[in-house]
Amino acid sequence: MSATSTTATRPDARARIDAVADPGSFIEFGSTARHQTTAFGLDAKRPDGDGVVTGTVGIDGRTVGLFAQDPTALGGSLGPVHAQKIAMVMDRAARARTPVIGLLDSGGARIQEGIASLDGYGKIFFRNVRASGRIPQISVVLGPCAGGAVYSPALTDIVIMARDRAHMFVTGPRVVKAVTFEDVSLGDLGGADVHSTTSGVAHLVADDTDDALALARQVLGYLPSSAWDDLPLAPPRPPSGTAAVPDDHRQPYDVRDVIRGVVDADSVLELSAGHARNLVTAFARIDGSPVGVVANQPSVLAGCLDIAASEKGARFVRMCDAFGLPLVVLVDVPGFLPGTGQESSGIIRKGAKLLYAFAEATVPRVSVILRKAFGGAYIVMNSREIGADAVFSWPGAEIAVMGAEGAVDVLHRKAIAADPSSRAQLVEDYRAQAMRPDRPAEILSVDEIIDPADTRSVVAGTLAALRGAIEPGFRHDNLPQ
Repeated sequence: MSATSTTATRPDARARIDAVADPGSFIEFGSTARHQTTAFGLDAKRPDGDGVVTGTVGIDGRTVGLFAQDPTALGGSLGPVHAQKIAMVMDRAARARTPVIGLLDSGGARIQEGIASLDGYGKIFFRNVRASGRIPQISVVLGPCAGGAVYSPALTDIVIMARDRAHMFVTGPRVVKAVTFEDVSLGDLGGADVHSTTSGVAHLVADDTDDALALARQVLGYLPSSAWDDLPLAPPRPPSGTAAVPDDHRQPYDVRDVIRGVVDADSVLELSAGHARNLVTAFARIDGSPVGVVANQPSVLAGCLDIAASEKGARFVRMCDAFGLPLVVLVDVPGFLPGTGQESSGIIRKGAKLLYAFAEATVPRVSVILRKAFGGAYIVMNSREIGADAVFSWPGAEIAVMGAEGAVDVLHRKAIAADPSSRAQLVEDYRAQAMRPDRPAEILSVDEIIDPADTRSVVAGTLAALRGAIEPGFRHDNLPQ
């Protein structure tokens, strides 16, 4: 059985490499490597390459380390030689400071080779961690990824799943049914929809293999080859225009319309769009240079921060900081989501992850407060006192410990109980005295109150002035959240 054999339903690894790489750029190594096991009939099944194709490719002219598991050769299962080939790709990429892309489609650990297969996974995980924050690592899941194999993608920076065939789970449906008596399908247990909405494992979902490979190329367009390299530039494009935002702070809107008015046209690549939808995280470009965008989403949970949004935002912020992408933060947040469920599940500890990520970041950071920023969520969303380089606000934006209604209910509880009709006037008085929109600018919590139509130019100009603040080099890893 050759590593280059194909079937109608399972394309081989080389066809996938050809689809993602610049034409003629693939340089292979280890093409004749084979396992040495003779037990369990494996002596008759020794395909060249041992179920994985490895080497370097060019992607838009940049060198990238790449491995592609071949489901047509021993099911793409991982044994010690298979693992050693992947480790060699990662070692060479770390030494040369180039990105790594893994195309995953495997039956898992090669049972016939026993503990040596498990050790092979450990060899890969160790290198995932050592490379974290130093070189971009992208996992493209194109088929099964089960058991210990799932932890390598979880340690990489970006996970892309093909909806038509990809599955990821620690234990498969048969084991689940045997242990918990739960009858569950592959898709419901670990399909792309589960991991892009509920678990948050997958950052991007493609309809099929070709789309997944195209997304991998697109992601690389926002990331440097390593933490020591400059960001890849693209021709600048004017934005699509500033979106109108409702004056009523309770009225929802889609913050993605605002984002498109700030960044270059057609440059937004949203990550984890279906997971923790109350926070938007996206790659984009401003004047052709990549940035990371973090924005509260008022159309979901009123834009409150919760556990899922905090962890999603923290990992994105740390990834952008690790690879030198400036951060643009659009703030419209009423606070952290209240409730016993959030408190008992650790919102204090997990919300602190986003706070830590912003405070740790060394890249240029610019915030724009669109309508409101209340309580601890104001501080967490890249406020000046945790290191934002510049903070702007739109006219009428309110910054306070809490909303006027909540504050009045605390401060004037007895007066309202005695005369409920007084509440409306008390709210109005509190807003006028404690929530004056010009107050934050007076005490320099906000640099300037800007016209919404000028947001793009102000943000772009500020980032340009801060360009010299980016110091290439290793900053920190990209720890899974």
